Amino acid sequence: QVQLVESGGGLVQAGGSLRLSCVASGSIFRINAMAWYRQTPGKERELVADITSGGGTNYADFAKGRFTISRNNAKNTVDLQMNSLNAEDTAVYYCNAMYTGKTGGEYTYWGQGTQVTVSS
Repeated sequence: QVQLVESGGGLVQAGGSLRLSCVASGSIFRINAMAWYRQTPGKERELVADITSGGGTNYADFAKGRFTISRNNAKNTVDLQMNSLNAEDTAVYYCNAMYTGKTGGEYTYWGQGTQVTVSS
């Protein structure tokens, strides 16, 4: 059994900042990559940023220069620092982990999501 627990969402004014955190626990041998996605009603879930176990990062165009993803491999955590937020960033943000299970096998797991609301 695996858990991804997100925190840090909330309401913020346009131009403000939020920091999202996600911690993974359970039957995990190794987390290979972690990511943040977001989704708004009526739209498909989209990648915000991802990070490999070696620290390599990838950002969606809308996140470049404003968001920073980081992780702590020892603690199985991934954070997303979001600056200069605008109303278009309002969404449910989901943590994602691609991991190797303790008994083998490669899996992808999702957190429950955390709401980010940016008021204009």
